[in-house]
Amino acid sequence: MKQEVLFLLLNDYADWEGAFLSASLNAGVMPGSEIKYIAKTLAPTLDAVHSLGGFRTLPDYSFQTMPADYAALILIGGMQWQSPEAAQVVPLVQDALQRGKIVGAICNAASFMCAHGFLNDVKHTGNTLPQLKLWGSEQYTNEAGYQEKQAVSDKNIVTANGTGYLEFSRELLLLLQADTPDRIEASYDFHKNGMVRYIASI
Repeated sequence: MKQEVLFLLLNDYADWEGAFLSASLNAGVMPGSEIKYIAKTLAPTLDAVHSLGGFRTLPDYSFQTMPADYAALILIGGMQWQSPEAAQVVPLVQDALQRGKIVGAICNAASFMCAHGFLNDVKHTGNTLPQLKLWGSEQYTNEAGYQEKQAVSDKNIVTANGTGYLEFSRELLLLLQADTPDRIEASYDFHKNGMVRYIASI
């Protein structure tokens, strides 16, 4: 039975930041790959959420109906991570981490994680160290753990900046063991460097 990976969306979410990951989970990392996971959407309510690109998404789950059993909680970035709705996400992340679930956060969602102390015991990245310090204020006590990388995976937490969606996908696919490391790396290289380079190498 496929395990569910929950993609948490708030209004004004960044369409592109979860696209490669969700497609790799739903359709397989590479053609012919075993499909172990299914992507599901999660939002504060079952009302439609709107993306920055204008897409209207009907969530599979609300915060009240989300399942207890899932493989990972993925916080997709956007423009509402300092909103009242975002405050409702705090106990969801706390519960996920306490139960050993994988948590991914990209762009402003990584800043949200910082603001609530979730990055204080892990190596991490985000939309620059100054932004993490601004959002985190006195709650952020792990400046030494910041790494200037597109994405960072440590323990069960993966963080990325807003342009690191491919690296974010790769690190989460590796952590989820969605396929072999070689196939995950090949998929990353294909999407990062393009079809021309990929065809030339075979």
